[in-house]
Formats: sequence, structure tokens, C-alpha cells
Amino acid sequence: MVMKPEPIFAAVESIRTEHSHVILLGAGGRRFTQAVAEELSRKDHLIFVCGHYEGIDHRVAEHLADDEISIGDYVLSNGAVAAAVVVDAVARLIPGVLGDGNSALDESFSSGLLEYPQYTRPQEFRGWSVPKILLSGHHRAIQEWRAEQARQKTRERRPDLM
Repeated sequence: MVMKPEPIFAAVESIRTEHSHVILLGAGGRRFTQAVAEELSRKDHLIFVCGHYEGIDHRVAEHLADDEISIGDYVLSNGAVAAAVVVDAVARLIPGVLGDGNSALDESFSSGLLEYPQYTRPQEFRGWSVPKILLSGHHRAIQEWRAEQARQKTRERRPDLM
């Protein structure tokens, strides 16, 4: 089943403003990345159009959508799940959404690498200890350790990012 264009155009046109950015979620769109999330976080008003089953009449993509985004190289039964992913990734980049404004600056993909390992208390759990460097209080050494861990993790798990 392909969704008809008339109700989609009517719905979007009833809420669209001059500041709106209409995004169609679909497998044929540009790949969603952290950089795209950052770009979208600077937009004033996002409208998401989500297909279901076979998708949406192509005239929606041609004449209504400003952008088409794919969250990965796989197919979902509906675009609402993809829209939720995009909304979450974008919203956390908007100032004031996260409790600490710096939280989004130091995590996976913010620097092009995967994030370094994180630890909390207790200092030892089942015989596994927090790395000693993290307990040293030497902030520069900790920063260097984290940077190296991020590079190593990225090389091992996502060499395509290097």
C-alpha cells in the first residue's frame, strides 16, 4: 500500500510556516549522522513525514519535502520509529534540553570518534577495577588516556570513521 499525497499535503500545509523544514523519512534519503543532527538542531521548526508499509506517493518527496533522511541501510515497517530516532538525536543538541550543556560535546561522534570507556563506583567490582589513571587526579593525563582510548576503540570497532 502506497500512501496518497492529498492527506499528507493537507496535514503539512496546515502547520507549515516560512520557518518550517519538512523531512521525509525514507530509505532513499541522505544518511542520518551526528553532523546532520547538528544541522537540524539549528532549524526553527521541523515537520516529519513518515511512510508506512510501501511508502508514500513520490510527489510528496518531489514537491513537499525539503529533505529526505534515512537512519540506516535497512527497512522499517514505518517511518515513525525513524522519526523518533532523529527527534531524540536532534533534541539533545538544543541548548537547555540536557541538564549539562557540555554533555553533548564530549561523546561518540562529536569528535568523529567513538567515546572513550566510562566508569563509576564502586572502584572495584567482581575483581575488575577502574583504570588507575582515572583515579590519579591528573586531569591532563586523564584527558590523554581518554583520547587514546577513543582512538583505539574507533580503530577496532569502526575503522570507517578513522
